[in-house]
Amino acid sequence: MNALSVAVSANLPVLLWGAPGTGKTSAVLALGERLGLPVEVVVGSIREPSDFAGLPVLRDGRTWFAPPRWAERLAESGTGILFLDELTTAPPAVQAAMLRVVLERAVGDLTLPASVRVVAAANPPEQAADGWDLSAPLANRLIHLDWTVSAASVADGFTAGFPPPSLDGLDPAAVRPADVSRSRALVGAFLRVRPELVLSVPDGPSRAWPSPRTWELAATALAYTGSSEAVRAELVVGAVGEAAGFELLSWLRDLDLPDPETLLSDPTAPLPERVDRVHAVLGSVVAHVAADGSADTWQRAWTLIARVARHTPDVAATAARSLAARRPRDAVLPGTVLHLTPILRSAGLLP
Repeated sequence: MNALSVAVSANLPVLLWGAPGTGKTSAVLALGERLGLPVEVVVGSIREPSDFAGLPVLRDGRTWFAPPRWAERLAESGTGILFLDELTTAPPAVQAAMLRVVLERAVGDLTLPASVRVVAAANPPEQAADGWDLSAPLANRLIHLDWTVSAASVADGFTAGFPPPSLDGLDPAAVRPADVSRSRALVGAFLRVRPELVLSVPDGPSRAWPSPRTWELAATALAYTGSSEAVRAELVVGAVGEAAGFELLSWLRDLDLPDPETLLSDPTAPLPERVDRVHAVLGSVVAHVAADGSADTWQRAWTLIARVARHTPDVAATAARSLAARRPRDAVLPGTVLHLTPILRSAGLLP
């Protein structure tokens, strides 16, 4: 499954849902071996909350929440995969203790290295041994992927061996911070149009649901999936759920945004008419400016903001705030900024 490989490579916490005996654990172990990452398997049903929150002990007259040995091994390695297997066999108290582990990599008073990936696997509660529903807070910390196998893939695996998940042309190592910033800008532009999708807390047990946290996961996933629409759809829907995820994907397909460098180089280049697309364009331009880092590019961006301010000053004000925060040390404000005084004042950049 390419989506699993991308999620692990991008350090996105991911949960595999599938029937028992379909090779989820074997696939994660094989992926860890392929990527050169040690894998620590932790099964929730045989653990206590203290195995994640830490066991209180006295040290030098103070209470220390000592981490378990599996956490110490990952810390000593400096990287690896924490594999939370059989997640739906963990009772609610254990799931609650896992919350900081998944989100903050905190195990007791030990913080795991940032490069430690979190992967989980679960059977549907009705198929798990003494199964429990997944709590909404824990579900909201993970990207949910369906793990399916076909008869043909199983037959081929018995004949030629079961290959680990592959990237198939995707290169997560090539993703730059600017790519992530651009994806965040696109998601932000979408949520301006559909603010009701920012947060939708489920009433009962669920898998993926939209919140600021999961939109952050979706934005990062967009940056790492390149041109692979299938993998992008799996990860985005797995982060925020089907309704919100498919709406974002449909909106992105219809954007057809101009290249930021074209807009910065040509003062007469056409701009989109729709406000949501203008938001997306300026967000992409600011991300491009931040990645470029030159004073010339930063100064040319103000000319573009001045063009936008003539028709949609509120959009220009938002972009102006972001652009001002990225001013290179040797950059000089261009003359066009003088015409933007009302915009800059509304953005809080002038008294």
